[in-house]
Amino acid sequence: MSALIEQLLSPDQALPGRSAELPLTNKNFMNGEPLKGPFAEGLETAYFAMGCFWGAERRFWQQPGVVTSAVGYAGGLTPNPTYEETCTGMTGHTEVVLVVFDPTITSFDALLAVFWESHDPTQGMRQGNDTGSQYRSAIYCSTPQQLEAALASADSAQEKLSGLGFGAITSEIIAVPTFYYAEDYHQQYLAKNPAGYCGLRGTGISCS
Repeated sequence: MSALIEQLLSPDQALPGRSAELPLTNKNFMNGEPLKGPFAEGLETAYFAMGCFWGAERRFWQQPGVVTSAVGYAGGLTPNPTYEETCTGMTGHTEVVLVVFDPTITSFDALLAVFWESHDPTQGMRQGNDTGSQYRSAIYCSTPQQLEAALASADSAQEKLSGLGFGAITSEIIAVPTFYYAEDYHQQYLAKNPAGYCGLRGTGISCS
């Protein structure tokens, strides 16, 4: 659980969830790669939250070197939550994209640039018209090296955002908490539904 959610939601307030994982077809809709690990040797994982996870996942699967991706919930209290439960704000989770990438083709730094450029990380518990704790911005890091890089990138992004008149970054940057996979119909949603909703809006900064 994140320290941020500890300030907003106590364990006795959170929805109870369930012990069993939600059913999941362990296959990427577009390329057949598995959504769950263990992943092939040499691949790395990273976790990003930047509003509604439908558009966020698409932004990452479009990047070279991304082998597979999946959406889910993390940073809160409720075990194995449903989408409907997460949307109540009573699980504490945010909508998260798991990105599995080949570091010989891309890098965590390149994915960080996609993160900072693709949404507004200064909005707190919202992203555009989507409001609630499930839409908060976050980088959940798989290694100490990722955490160090993410914190440094936030300093750089803050300079650029401040130069454009934006406020302080509110993105949560911590070691990855437990990640719970979302329901099948959310996985690669915009590949299954090309005309579906995408609320991603950047600020105009460039971090490449």
